[in-house]
Amino acid sequence: MPEIDKIMPVTNVKRDFLEIIKNMNQDDSTIAVTRNGEPVGVMMTSRRYEAIMETIEILGDREVVQSLQESAEDFKEGRVYSDDEVWE
Repeated sequence: MPEIDKIMPVTNVKRDFLEIIKNMNQDDSTIAVTRNGEPVGVMMTSRRYEAIMETIEILGDREVVQSLQESAEDFKEGRVYSDDEVWE
């Protein structure tokens, strides 16, 4: 999951919103928004949001998670194949 790149007070976000959005898209950054020093929200690019939602969907599927765990175990035990071996 992406880390927070910047922390900004809501008053600054309101004042500089269009510039912040432009910079976020260029940097693919994530911004925590605060009010009175307390976090109240997070701003991120739609690409990051979609990636997070996809990850949540994958982790919510027990069969997929089990398959990933089995794959990790296979890798750890050396049960792997090269590209050439797979495509033969």
